[in-house]
Amino acid sequence: MVEAQSWTTRRGSNPRFEPPTPDQVVDIPTTPTAEIRQQQYLISPSVITASAVAAWYLSNIGVLLLNKYLLSFHGFRYPIFLTMLHMLSCAAYSLLAIKWLHLVPFQHIHSRRQFLKILALSAIFSFSVVCGNTSLRYLPVSFNQAIGATTPFFTAIFAFLITCHKESAEVYLALVPVVLGIVLASNSEPLFHLFGFLMCVGSTAGRALKSVVQGLLLTSEGEKLHSMNLLLYMAPMAAAILLPFTLYIEGNVLAITVQKGREDGFMVFLLIANATVAYLVNLTNFLVTKYTSALTLQVLGNAKAAVAAVVSVLIFRNPVTVMGMMGFAITIMGVILYSEARKRSKITAH
Repeated sequence: MVEAQSWTTRRGSNPRFEPPTPDQVVDIPTTPTAEIRQQQYLISPSVITASAVAAWYLSNIGVLLLNKYLLSFHGFRYPIFLTMLHMLSCAAYSLLAIKWLHLVPFQHIHSRRQFLKILALSAIFSFSVVCGNTSLRYLPVSFNQAIGATTPFFTAIFAFLITCHKESAEVYLALVPVVLGIVLASNSEPLFHLFGFLMCVGSTAGRALKSVVQGLLLTSEGEKLHSMNLLLYMAPMAAAILLPFTLYIEGNVLAITVQKGREDGFMVFLLIANATVAYLVNLTNFLVTKYTSALTLQVLGNAKAAVAAVVSVLIFRNPVTVMGMMGFAITIMGVILYSEARKRSKITAH
């Protein structure tokens, strides 16, 4: 038998809503206005990614063209001092980006061993950049980029010699057109210069050696550094390494630069712009990796050499031959095949 509910019982089981007292605060989030909603979606992620890629292309090609113009056409024949300016610029801008703008968290050097490893990387980095800038005095940018595209070949060699790391036969086979294309391009280059060619090969080998040594030295979790933090430490070390060399080889270059700047104000602008763009190369490299992936950056790098070569020919009007263009195209195709072969090799290994 079920007891019938009275009016009072029913009223107690469904209590009336009581308004809040003055001591109670009801937190009701406000609905964003139309203007705020438009601001939140004003720039889409695809636009940000496209802007980062465009800035990466412009900075990479821009620093090449500015280096070539300064060293070959504007009479500033001091590649070591120019590289030192690049390093000082990277140190200053990295400090601004990390310590004040907080683009990435700041990381400390934890041990003397880690410091020595970064110092070794700085020496290799300095050698590579100096050789690259020196080669631009003697070679056109198009041929410089063709040689630079052979970086995977040197990376595979150093990985085998230093770490005894062996790639698959397919990967090594893909390196054949990389080398073959450079041989064809070198034999048909109208402005071929042996010393410039050797400097460019040294720069390419230095970049490959740095990537291998960096992966070997900074592998433990306690020693890994973000690329922006690594540049913050490497840049001043590289500048300190380059200072005695520029004073010994290039003489009183600072006084000469000051005198040239007084006589030609445009050269001061070129040096400041050149040093700034040199840092933007590293910053946009980080941004493209952040918004896309390391694989996308590698693919974009393969296309960058071809774009830089075409732009340099249009600007500097250096002569090119059909055989040279074919050699460059073969090298780029070889690099693409190498990247695909390595990707398949890693998938098979896992």
